[in-house]
Amino acid sequence: MNNHDTYISSLATRHASPAMQAIWSPRRKHSTWRRLWLALAEAEQELGLQITDEQLDELRQHLDDIDFDAAAKYEKQLRHDVMAHIHTLGDQAPKARPIIHLGATSQFVNCNTELILIRESLTLVANKLANAIDSLGRFAAEHRDLPTLGFTHFQPAQPTTVGKRATLWAAELVMALEEIEHRLATLRFRGVKGATGTQASFLALFNGDHQKVEQLDRRVAEKMGWQADMTFHVTGQTYPRLLDGLIAGALSAGAAAAAKFAADMRLLANRKELEEPFEATQVGSSAMPYKRNPMRCERIGGLCRFVIGLTCTPYTTASEQWLERTLDDSATRRLTLPEPFLALDGALDLLINVARGIVVYPNRIARNLAGELPFMITENLMMQAVQTNGADRQEVHEIIRIHCQEAANRIKRRGEDNPLLSLLATEPVFEGIDFEDAMDAAQYVGRAPQQVDAFVEQVVEPIRQRYAEALGAAVNLKV
Repeated sequence: MNNHDTYISSLATRHASPAMQAIWSPRRKHSTWRRLWLALAEAEQELGLQITDEQLDELRQHLDDIDFDAAAKYEKQLRHDVMAHIHTLGDQAPKARPIIHLGATSQFVNCNTELILIRESLTLVANKLANAIDSLGRFAAEHRDLPTLGFTHFQPAQPTTVGKRATLWAAELVMALEEIEHRLATLRFRGVKGATGTQASFLALFNGDHQKVEQLDRRVAEKMGWQADMTFHVTGQTYPRLLDGLIAGALSAGAAAAAKFAADMRLLANRKELEEPFEATQVGSSAMPYKRNPMRCERIGGLCRFVIGLTCTPYTTASEQWLERTLDDSATRRLTLPEPFLALDGALDLLINVARGIVVYPNRIARNLAGELPFMITENLMMQAVQTNGADRQEVHEIIRIHCQEAANRIKRRGEDNPLLSLLATEPVFEGIDFEDAMDAAQYVGRAPQQVDAFVEQVVEPIRQRYAEALGAAVNLKV
């Protein structure tokens, strides 16, 4: 069947980057199996087993030239994917055939490969989170002191700045990055543990020499890029499946932070204050030519919802792994391991693209703020009336309360612009008070500009330094 006659995941065709797809590809998986078999054989030779240099050289010559057709034929016959690839490699490296997978169980290649792919994927996610944080940090610095209406409960609250709001988005991405970095720093290798985790087969190979079995575990880990002391202390047949839930949780943190940014952008697009990039030939709607739908942010939200929704399954799988292991984890993990990475990868590419090209409409922002600001400055006006004109504070409060209700009624029922200041101007208690000066929004944003400066300096800059080589990378936008 061609690609038009069979199901293909949209994560591959529409969303995930080539880099993330390559990590979870069959070629990367099975070439890693071969590297693990080589590392195992090298370590076994180093510790005294009768494995020749010629056998090792033969394995080295066939790390990447996998005959997938042959492997498929073997698997159809044997109904076992690991054995199929052992036979396939054995056909290509006949001298090495006797020592391929020596003493190992299938989970030696499966689990260790998955941990390698998880580490590579977490690294790619971390790089993209750093790019997103860098981009939002630049945006925040550029708009550090641009006043805008702040909201609580999605109701007008107090002024903030566009830059300060961007730091809130970036701060949650920083939290997600810290979770990813923690998972990377604490990620352990399964190592060489045997069929039920007792290392019995390797103990037999080395004639009961416990020290050599321990050394084998460490050496294989080091050959595959792990520190010798960073293997799991104990396992059953597999590495603890609880780890998959912890990984999914870290990815969900990134997804939640990205989705929050996207949701806010959609709200602000409705207010015509900020927009995601929109190409000259882009179509917003098939029916309404004027539409500028925030499709990238909508897609971020959808992909991130998928990632968050996948968090439950790995924990359920971990909770139902009977005793040393049961195989009901296999089918589900073929989905729940790669797909959250692929989906978050696509969402982060979109986020970076949007963050690098946010369109700002300062005049609309000012107009929206001006529509609510009269209500927000009434306490300042009341204090000026008392201090400048000697008015009674309680009397002024009542005057303001009555006019605020009238102004709100006109706005809501008549669709008028906010008339509050013109109503207050008729009151003698406000005679001589400069309403125009009071409407300077910059005096009501508190320390927002200084908070932006501190956040960029203390939080964003260290991340820029740690990820200097990864910053500025091109993003993948398939659609």
